[in-house]
Amino acid sequence: MKRLLAGDLQFDDFLRLGLVEYLDVNEENDCMISIYDHEIKPYTTHVEIEPFTLLGAVAGLIPYPHHNQSPRNTYQSAMGKQAVGVIGYNQLNRIDTLLYLMVYPQQPMVKTKTIELINYDKLPAGQNGSVFVMSYSGYDIEDALVINKSSLDRGFGRCQVMRKFTGIMRKYGNQTYDRMTGPPTMPDGTVPKRFQHINDDGIAPPGERLENGLIYLYKQTPVDTVNEQKNVDGISWRNVPMSYKHPDEGYVDKVLITSSEADQTLIKFLIRQTRRPELGDKFSSRHGQKGVCGIIVQQEDMPFTDRGIYPDIVMNPHGFPSRMTVGKLMEFVASKAGAIKGELQYGTCFGGSKMEDMCRILVENGFSYTGKDYVTSGITGEPVGAYIFNGATYYQRLKHMVADKMHARARGPRAVLTRQPTEGRSRDGGLRLGEMEKDCLIGYGASMLLLERLMISSDVFEVYVCQTCGYIGYKGWCQMCRSSKSMVPIKIPYACKLLFQELQSMNILPRLVMEDI
Repeated sequence: MKRLLAGDLQFDDFLRLGLVEYLDVNEENDCMISIYDHEIKPYTTHVEIEPFTLLGAVAGLIPYPHHNQSPRNTYQSAMGKQAVGVIGYNQLNRIDTLLYLMVYPQQPMVKTKTIELINYDKLPAGQNGSVFVMSYSGYDIEDALVINKSSLDRGFGRCQVMRKFTGIMRKYGNQTYDRMTGPPTMPDGTVPKRFQHINDDGIAPPGERLENGLIYLYKQTPVDTVNEQKNVDGISWRNVPMSYKHPDEGYVDKVLITSSEADQTLIKFLIRQTRRPELGDKFSSRHGQKGVCGIIVQQEDMPFTDRGIYPDIVMNPHGFPSRMTVGKLMEFVASKAGAIKGELQYGTCFGGSKMEDMCRILVENGFSYTGKDYVTSGITGEPVGAYIFNGATYYQRLKHMVADKMHARARGPRAVLTRQPTEGRSRDGGLRLGEMEKDCLIGYGASMLLLERLMISSDVFEVYVCQTCGYIGYKGWCQMCRSSKSMVPIKIPYACKLLFQELQSMNILPRLVMEDI
């Protein structure tokens, strides 16, 4: 160890000498591994380098994980990968398909040894927030968070969303190619509003503000891409403008003109959106305690301590008893003590800063060892009826945001085969009324609502049915009876008509029996 500390030996030398050995899962079955040095027995074969190495890189970021219920650490291991943060020192030079960046990232007040080993403190993914644990209004029920509006104004949880849009200038076999051109002009010489953001080269420059429907690349494609063109000036062109299709405004951050392997010109646009947290955005601490923003409150309406400390977040206390995330309570106390002392604390697994020491720091500086404080309501101006547990906690903003998920539709595209609304937000699809929802409507006896949802607002279709033979006709003509006398119009779902025709293709002939209502 002295030679290691002196720099004469490296970790690889320990591996080569057999002093350090990697074991896989199958080898562990035949080994007796001690966690600590003082546990070594005559039959011990291996000792862990450090107890916290039992955890992986993601679980190692959790402070005091040995005081949490096991599933909570598992949840955080999944959610930690969804946190918006810093991805690298070159993040502003990259053009990714989709990139979320935290605007004001902070390193956590309570660190672990793993955080230092993997340099998480240099590329963090969260912010330290002042958190009060209390029920404040009904907007914090079921893990919802009450967030201070002034904190959001100061940049709490603010992030940027970078999106890549690509335009390809193709070359064709008849020696023609796509071209970029300047914006078109109206007869009076003015440029249409949609095209006012592009330059004479047909490209929207960096810094331009784009709204839904505005053009960021104006290119033209030759009409004939097959036959050889002898006269270049005689080529007919078709306008193919590329428009910004996102509902929220964005700014052109970067434009890169390059070429592909097939020697086609590529124009890559990086569009930037800056987002502040809004109702429904998802947050999580490092203990699997996730929640959405339930309400954003003016700072003057928030509770405050007698030292004038306002919370950034108010968290409902019902999140603790059944989940048993004691590690979060310890993070509160350790962060509070660290803020008072002006130093970072440690919550490393099976170790970390001791609670006795943290409580002593609180008491020495005039705080309660319990972490609780006397709090005044910002709404009534009267003292809150109990001492409130509070402190700093590291909160992560997760990538699940309302702006990316909210969807509604009154009318829109339909599928070609079934003539029913398309599916999914990206295709501007309809809202599905599933089987269980249908069963509820049947249970209520809401027959007109069933008809409206399942047919009228979906795929209503008028067909003519022959009263004599019961088959569906075509344009008022029954092919079976060779007559149009007994044809009556009815409305059925288009999927029903499609089913009948598919059955007919298998020589199963369904008949419709018509009766007067």
